[in-house]
Amino acid sequence: MPVSSLKIHPTALVDPKAHLGEGVAIGPYSVVDAHVTLGEGTHVGSHCVITGNTFLGRRNRIFTGAVIGSEPQDVKYAGEETFLEIGDENIIREYVTINPGTGEGSKTVIGNDNWLMIQTHVGHNCVIKNHVKLANGVMLGGHAVIEDFATVGGGTPVHQFVHIGQHAMIGGGFRVVQDVLPYMIAGDEPLRIIGINQVGLERCQFPKETIDLLKKAHKVIFRNNLTVKEAILALSADFQPTEEIKILIEFLSTSSRGIVR
Repeated sequence: MPVSSLKIHPTALVDPKAHLGEGVAIGPYSVVDAHVTLGEGTHVGSHCVITGNTFLGRRNRIFTGAVIGSEPQDVKYAGEETFLEIGDENIIREYVTINPGTGEGSKTVIGNDNWLMIQTHVGHNCVIKNHVKLANGVMLGGHAVIEDFATVGGGTPVHQFVHIGQHAMIGGGFRVVQDVLPYMIAGDEPLRIIGINQVGLERCQFPKETIDLLKKAHKVIFRNNLTVKEAILALSADFQPTEEIKILIEFLSTSSRGIVR
């Protein structure tokens, strides 16, 4: 790439083996190690550390003090080669920490257009898909999965292996120790499902008939005293197989930690 397209502050330490796309900017006192790729237009603020086998796509914005790609906080980690993959147009705010995978060849994956606010932690082997918002101080344990358009409120710890479905919203400061169904809003202590995430769905332009259908599905799953297996059977028998109903059935069928009720 043309050297003139790069903006690297003279105090930054950038390994000559790092792969920097056109238009990359790196701020004062930041460190970029040898096995790092920064896609075109990515901007790194001051005092950041980007290390390990870390790939970032295009037009990401990384703010002061973020540490990306450092060794996972896992007692099983023994120095094996693992990876961190981050897509395009993510906002990674101040002092965020993101770890790669644990286990030879494994990886942590973050998709596109996500917003990780101040002091968010993403543990090893996590998967964050697209358009996700993690508010200040969210803590993801290893192997957590966050689906598209989900929102997690500030100061929320998410237990390892927890799965949060698409378009779900979790209030700030509540512990998440079981899976949260797509389209739902969760809050209170202990965490419970309050209803569907209607405001979020409307902002994403879900039609009224779909929102009404999800309200009926919510009632079947959470208000009729059914077991998970009974809820799956009821959704399969009594609802049209829309995309949203299929997603709910699949989520219920594959949940490994049980669901938040």
